[in-house]
Amino acid sequence: MKNLIWLLLLPIWSFSQTSYQDLERLLEQKNYQKAEQLAMPFVADNPNDLKAIEILGDAFAYQEKWDEAMEQYKKLVSIKPDQANYHYKYGGAMGMKALSVNKFSALAYLGDLKQAFLTAADLDKNHIDARWALVELYMQLPAIVGGSRSTSLKYAEELEQLSKVDGYLAKGYIYEYDDEPILAERYYKKAIEIGGSITCYTKLSEFYENQKQPEKAISNIEEAQKKLQRNALHYQLGKVSAEYNTQLDKGEACLKTYIKNYSLEDGVPIAWANYRLAQIYRQKSHKKEALKCIDLAIKDLPEMEVFQEEKELISKL
Repeated sequence: MKNLIWLLLLPIWSFSQTSYQDLERLLEQKNYQKAEQLAMPFVADNPNDLKAIEILGDAFAYQEKWDEAMEQYKKLVSIKPDQANYHYKYGGAMGMKALSVNKFSALAYLGDLKQAFLTAADLDKNHIDARWALVELYMQLPAIVGGSRSTSLKYAEELEQLSKVDGYLAKGYIYEYDDEPILAERYYKKAIEIGGSITCYTKLSEFYENQKQPEKAISNIEEAQKKLQRNALHYQLGKVSAEYNTQLDKGEACLKTYIKNYSLEDGVPIAWANYRLAQIYRQKSHKKEALKCIDLAIKDLPEMEVFQEEKELISKL
């Protein structure tokens, strides 16, 4: 009898395993709607299946369906309250929901999302993402509703104990947010010294852009390219060149290289590279080339209003 029961259950168990793999593959392929469609009936039939619930929540979150994502993540927290990552995802969905509504309505989520991140950090002393969330939350909140630079720095220190790179990046973020550029630059550079990843270089480049220092941003991107050899960095340099009307020949060459070597792993669609090229050609007063590039951008992403606005500017040359 025992063997018979096992044989009867085996196909169900195998089906479940295959379903998880299929659903996770759909998420990796960014086919979020299909993942949602397949996960919903499975969760309905298996209301306590933590893995299926999490996948459904993730599918909603990737589609920015924050109410639906919160519902699924709240189930996870209720079923297994000692799992740090469930609290983190629940808090993250609440945070994104709060950003999507007006400031008055956002206050309704504040207490619960803060508690979710704090719980995640308490449950898992090594949870880096939860501590990052707390760093950003305490910096962005006004003091009247609990914002605190000192608390943000406390979690940055905890991050530094877990990962020096994350700690330095967090401190760079805090000092940049608090308009202390000298300290911000120092910590972003320390992150590069220790980590040297594309993320570290990008944070410093973005800092220079925010400080209206495009020449420094370009120099930093070039340094990153020498060490990392990433096609995505060609787009970053071209973007800075186009936005700040500087080193246009270099920006043009980088964008052409980006388009030539483009792959999906590079992230930014080719349409945006053509848009940046169009900006550069407009600034060079090369109307014909600018129109050609902006038309290519519009063809690929016709819904982008900024592309249409650029074409109007080019047409006035």
